[in-house]
Amino acid sequence: MALWAVRAAQAQDVPSGVLQFLRRHEEEEAQHLKQFEMLLGMNSHGKTALPRMPSQWRVLAVHLYGYETVGLEFARLLVGLRPDLSSILKDEEVHVGFFEHEVRTILIQGGPVADGARQAAQAWRRRLPPTINRYLHDESFAPYRDELQGHILGVIDERFFAVGLSARHEGQSEKSEG
Repeated sequence: MALWAVRAAQAQDVPSGVLQFLRRHEEEEAQHLKQFEMLLGMNSHGKTALPRMPSQWRVLAVHLYGYETVGLEFARLLVGLRPDLSSILKDEEVHVGFFEHEVRTILIQGGPVADGARQAAQAWRRRLPPTINRYLHDESFAPYRDELQGHILGVIDERFFAVGLSARHEGQSEKSEG
């Protein structure tokens, strides 16, 4: 997911410095994908069309921050099983840190720009449970699915609250949707 989102984000109007980061980020994500394909002995689905991404930077930054946070949580799970893949976790920490900084920069502006970012975060968060369900769809996750989903949603709620994207832990009572 992140690889395709990062590729699509590069076509948007982003602040200076962000485009350079996105290009490096794309290279890292492509490398991670190759690692997984080698480990699993299969190629990932070959997407031909990039996803649609928001054109307003304040909304795009929130989306990328959210998806990177999801990626970070999956990287933490991965390293618990495969400590030899800790470089992926380190990359994800850098990616989350970058977008967290960008989101904070947007929120510091206050006014309509910050309000727009908070509204984007609320909308993005409402759509997150079905996305997490798709990521945890494999039957090997079945015994842990609810617990994993609750943990990931809780971490994202905490991060959104800590960075200032939500006034309270919105959606924390949601257990499992769709």
